[in-house]
Amino acid sequence: MTFPRFHLAFPVHDLELARKFYTNVLGCSLGRESDKWIDFNMHGHQIVAHLSPKDCSPVQTNPVDGDKVPARHFGVILPWNEWETMCERISLSPVNFLIEPKKRFKKSKGEQGTFFILDPSGNALEFKSFKDDKMVFEKK
Repeated sequence: MTFPRFHLAFPVHDLELARKFYTNVLGCSLGRESDKWIDFNMHGHQIVAHLSPKDCSPVQTNPVDGDKVPARHFGVILPWNEWETMCERISLSPVNFLIEPKKRFKKSKGEQGTFFILDPSGNALEFKSFKDDKMVFEKK
């Protein structure tokens, strides 16, 4: 089945730092760009870093399964082996985990692997995976 592509625009305070982070650390490819924005291909989805320093602000958190999860975040749900590869990729980079890789909701519907990082502008990203992809929208 083919899924529609998702588009997300977000603020950054420095386009060059965003370019280095999203391409070198996360492995995104570049799309179109201007002196005010850059398109990235994040696993087939279009994310766009817009130069807007005034909109870069710390996010509030909510408690989830013992962690302070950023209320505003984005990311992708990867197949389990790709999630493990991304964990390793981040571990080998200069980026620190905001929330270390872990399994959340163990032994219940929706059990998942997850971790959080911040980009150079403070945008929170979550990378997660479900052992059973059918659980992505499953209710408890």
